[in-house]
Parts: sequence; structure tokens; C-alpha cells
Amino acid sequence: MGYPSAADRAVALERLRTLCLALPETSERPSHGAPSFFIRGKTCFLVLHDDHHGDGRFAVWCAAEPGAQEALVAGDPERFFRPPYVGHRGWLGVRLDRGLGWDELAGIVEDAYCTVAPKKLVERLEGDAPSGIRTRATALKGPRPGPLVDGGGAHPD
Repeated sequence: MGYPSAADRAVALERLRTLCLALPETSERPSHGAPSFFIRGKTCFLVLHDDHHGDGRFAVWCAAEPGAQEALVAGDPERFFRPPYVGHRGWLGVRLDRGLGWDELAGIVEDAYCTVAPKKLVERLEGDAPSGIRTRATALKGPRPGPLVDGGGAHPD
């Protein structure tokens, strides 16, 4: 797959924004030049990087539960990686241009949120789901496309 076009990256950011901002008490602001999502304006749980320092990746870096980074990177190193700067703290890198679906990303976003959110916010999130079960794609409406981005564009625009 090639690097996603500017239009595909913009659509992916909007869909990611919808997922992240649907979670309780979240906000967005740039951090280190990248769209970043925070809980209660303080704790970052996810960052979208577009060719970070020329690494050729369109990816999110997000908080992950202990052991998740190692398991996912070992199981699928084409889609998952240990990001610089935060990887040593267990954060997970997720390529958005490698066949990841929106339902899977919704679960990753929610898991990242639950990893660092205060217990009361996690309980509120779980309480909003049917039968007290966390939902993976509550912020998604309408048809769910397969891959997040086409990946057919030149690198980068």
C-alpha cells in the first residue's frame, strides 16, 4: 500500500475525531504539532501522526494496557509498532494505512481511553453500553467501510 492521499487522511482524522470525542470528558488540541486527544483536558490517550519525522507512517500512538503492545506488535508487526518516545511506557503504534477496519480502531480507541481514564469515567462509559458491556463502535453511524484509508496516494502530499 502507498501513503494515503491528503483527502483520505482528512477523512480518517474526522472519523477518528468522532470516535475520540464521543467518549466522556474528552477534548482535542494539538500537541507537538499533531492532533491529540485528552481526558479532562490533561491526560493524553491518543495522538495522530502523519509521517512523524519522515517515518513514512500514517498512524496513531495510543495508551495501551500492560502487555498489549508486545502481543500486538509480535502478532502483526505490519500494522502495530512500538512508537518512539512513548513506546517504553507501553503505548502502541497503530498504522492506519495497513488494512485496519473502523470497528477495530473503535476498540483500540476505547481501550486506550479506558487504560488512562479515571475509574468513574470508565464506569460511566461501561454504564452507557447495553447490558453494561463496553461497546466498540458507538460513535460510528451508517456503513462501516473496510480499511481506514485507501493507501493509494503518493507519499506524502
